[in-house]
Amino acid sequence: MAAVLTNEVLQDEIAVSVAQVLAAANKKAAELGFNAKESLITVSQHLSNGIWLWRVHYGVKDYVGRRGGDLMIDVDANDAIVRQILRGQ
Repeated sequence: MAAVLTNEVLQDEIAVSVAQVLAAANKKAAELGFNAKESLITVSQHLSNGIWLWRVHYGVKDYVGRRGGDLMIDVDANDAIVRQILRGQ
């Protein structure tokens, strides 16, 4: 699923930040045994101890009638370091 990124995309600070965050989260998810391609992925921001973190949520694509098994990874966009890992019960 390789894509050619245009200069317009590369100049978009948020797009590049989300790409770096998602790459860091996907790497950690793979280390934990989650397959990003088989997951429903959502990305959001939240404030934690005065720092804005991106939360990447990996859930099952067929979520109706299912509970638990989700993975949430919080990544600091400033350095693409994973700050917190949460698992759904």
